[in-house]
Amino acid sequence: MNSHTISGGGDIDLRVDEAGNPDGRAVFFVHGYSQSRLCWSRQLESDLADDFRLVAMDNRGHGRSDKPEEAYADSALWAEDVHSVIEGLDLDRPVLVGWSYGGLIISDYLGEYGDGHVAGINLVGAISKNGTGDAMAVIGEDFTDRVPGFESTDIEESVATLERFLRDCMHEEPSPGDLSFMLGYNVLVPPRVRTALHSRTVTHDDDLRAVEVPVLVTHGKADGVVLPAAAEEHADLVETAETSLFPEVGHSPFWESPERFNRELREFVESV
Repeated sequence: MNSHTISGGGDIDLRVDEAGNPDGRAVFFVHGYSQSRLCWSRQLESDLADDFRLVAMDNRGHGRSDKPEEAYADSALWAEDVHSVIEGLDLDRPVLVGWSYGGLIISDYLGEYGDGHVAGINLVGAISKNGTGDAMAVIGEDFTDRVPGFESTDIEESVATLERFLRDCMHEEPSPGDLSFMLGYNVLVPPRVRTALHSRTVTHDDDLRAVEVPVLVTHGKADGVVLPAAAEEHADLVETAETSLFPEVGHSPFWESPERFNRELREFVESV
């Protein structure tokens, strides 16, 4: 595993990890709300690394990336973060993989740069809009019920909310070790950052309609955070999209069902 510091939008520092075959097709993972690059460990440490160049960043405000006071409302800054990693690491037409809020970040990128520099896109339990009635229609109570706790600056309330949220992200109860691992990187995100993320108002329907590269839409059938209706919307918006639904899987198919997820990601990357 190699670690990099990349200057992103507004000159903030982004922590980026890289694993795998440096000569293989690049796969660039973008994590979700309050998470970390570490959530992709079951991909970066899998046999995908034998053949592909695997890259995962900590989003601005998360993990070991910078956490500025503001700079979360502007889609252009999020787009520049993705662009800066692609350019900074000389990724040749990578496949972008966006989980949950990571789908919105990838959509920010598409809105600014289009799809000409990527080979394909995998939307995983993803959103592509925020802050509108249409956006909220595909957000489940497993997320909306937690918002007051996400915003709380009371340590006990904040940690308890994050622990409940991590359980909400899984169809089955995570192991104590997995829960502790995930909680460790979730608590690194300041409440003000979580508040700023879900306070954005943005939609990317037109940007998704313009996508011409292959798109794989992956979603858990038991997802109560981002409802499966979001996958249906993305499949309708993107002419090139194919959909893969995981039964008895919640919001985290790459963690809950890594063998199937990795196999389908491999097939997708090889096909593009």
